[in-house]
Amino acid sequence: MKNYVQPGNTITLTAPYAVASGDGLLVGSIFGIAAGDAAIAEPVETALVGVFDITKVGSQAWTVGAEVYWDDTNKRCTTVATDNTLVGVAVEAVASGAGDTIGRVRLNAAF
Repeated sequence: MKNYVQPGNTITLTAPYAVASGDGLLVGSIFGIAAGDAAIAEPVETALVGVFDITKVGSQAWTVGAEVYWDDTNKRCTTVATDNTLVGVAVEAVASGAGDTIGRVRLNAAF
C-alpha cells in the first residue's frame, strides 16, 4: 500500500505540559504514555497501546475491567467519568488505601 504510514502504536505528539518518561499526556482526544522527557511544546514519542502502570487517585479501589479515565487537571487516572477522558481499562485490582496510587491500565487507543 503506497498510502501506509506506520502501525500507530507510538506517535510523536507536542507535549501540552512538561512530561517525564512514563507520564500520561492528553492532546485533544489522544491519550498516551510519554516514552521520554519533554518540556512543554516539545515533541515527545508517545505510546498509544499496551499495558502500563500509571499514577491513579489514592483511596480509590479498582476492579479488573473497570473503565479508567484520565484526569488532565490532576494528571492522574481515576474511575470517575465526569469531566475526564476514557483511556482504557484496569487489568489488575487495586486496593483503596491512600498509598495505593499506581494502577495497571490497558490503553484503549481507539481515539
